[in-house]
Amino acid sequence: MGNRILINADISKAQINKHIYGHFAEHLGRCIYEGIWVGKESSIPNTKGIRNDVLEALRAIRVPVLRWPGGCFADEYHWKDGIGPYEQRKRMVNTHWGGVIENNHFGTHEFMLLCELLECEPYICGNVGSGTVQEMSEWVEYMTFDGESPMASWRGENGRETPWRLKYFGVGNENWGCGGHMRPEYYADLYRRYQTYVRNYGDNRIFKIAGGANVDDYNWTEVLMKHAGGLMDGLSLHYYTIPGDFWLGKGSALDFDTDEWFITMKRALHMDELISRHGAIMDKYDPDKRVGLIIDEWGTWFDVEPGTNPGFLYQQNSIRDALVAALHFNIFHKHADRVYMANIAQTVNVLQAMILTEGDKMLLTPTYHIFDMFKVHQDAELLSVESSLGVCGHQGQELPQVMVSASKDHAGRVHLSLVNIDPGQEAEIYVEVRGLDAEELRPVGRILTARHMNDHNTFEQPSTVAPAPFEQVVADKTGLKLRLPAMSAVTLCLN
Repeated sequence: MGNRILINADISKAQINKHIYGHFAEHLGRCIYEGIWVGKESSIPNTKGIRNDVLEALRAIRVPVLRWPGGCFADEYHWKDGIGPYEQRKRMVNTHWGGVIENNHFGTHEFMLLCELLECEPYICGNVGSGTVQEMSEWVEYMTFDGESPMASWRGENGRETPWRLKYFGVGNENWGCGGHMRPEYYADLYRRYQTYVRNYGDNRIFKIAGGANVDDYNWTEVLMKHAGGLMDGLSLHYYTIPGDFWLGKGSALDFDTDEWFITMKRALHMDELISRHGAIMDKYDPDKRVGLIIDEWGTWFDVEPGTNPGFLYQQNSIRDALVAALHFNIFHKHADRVYMANIAQTVNVLQAMILTEGDKMLLTPTYHIFDMFKVHQDAELLSVESSLGVCGHQGQELPQVMVSASKDHAGRVHLSLVNIDPGQEAEIYVEVRGLDAEELRPVGRILTARHMNDHNTFEQPSTVAPAPFEQVVADKTGLKLRLPAMSAVTLCLN
């Protein structure tokens, strides 16, 4: 029978929340400074200090939501240091990330401006680890109160009369680790206390996100859902794809072999099990799935590039990273009934970035192109897909060769996304579509692939890995026949 896929175009399973395609920008390395913020006096073209080339590139992939200011940085960030005249803002040491001086020139006003320019939702992470209830409460008041109050008046003095719209607010980050090394029982009580003062002012309604588990700490999810589930709208989960050992050596972003390739893919696929098992615990306390799973840190994490600051987490980005991203999206789609949001780490110059910059130069990474190709699934209806697909492997590692998902957008267009993780073998696939007239099948698509496993983009050769039209597809009276090249991702519009 070979590789076969059946798409039921008339059976919808859930809506794929556009926030699954979210992003994360932390005060870490060159993500904010140099990557996003260059300042109003910079020779690099900018809009009120935000560099235009990065802004335009992020607009093109329709960023739906942006998480800030961290990460570990969030639990040592005091928001009042980042407002008012630049020369009066408090300078601090970024103790988590490289020990560099943080001048706080990019603060609340600058972040909210960035979100307005991107037309995306801001997702702010509050400080539980080293902050106070009052500090968090006043931040929400400063941003969202419309009327006369101490914080609203202060906001007006700093140039913003009208309040911002703020929907997403995280009450702490990684409180099991850099956010305070807390026990789940202790954090559950702290969450209950802090969230009480994250108030809704006027018609602004805040979606409160509790700090969730690290990887497979299922007890953390159990405790949080049991003791605080009724007071949260979302619960986070953090998981990074690391082929090596976190402490002894994570592996190189570019210098790797076939064995490491398959280890990376296997560990990326582990996200499916994590969502299933954490989701099952959430179902126990929340059978109606009111609380969304918020995977607000995910992506590849390798050793930093040679010669760069180890605290800046700067790594290159190859076709391997792109396929890891594509696998994650298909997994997130599969669990669209529970996964409400996901935020890749991170937007610019850090970990699995969309964009790399060097001075006034900018390039788009292979991962960026996956976000661009897969954006057709944002807010679309997940379709029922049945498949019979082969496996691939290397030295005992046996994995599914192809992953697939399909959706129907508001205009009735059906989109199919496929990922072939095998670095050496193509896959011939037959696709049958039910619920669509065969005469309506007019497949048009794009492919992202490469000649070598570590192909990547550089400032000298920025288009080594870039999307191209996908032409290896033929429509007949009953469906589609296509050839999926080795190590490739394809997105097709079928009608």
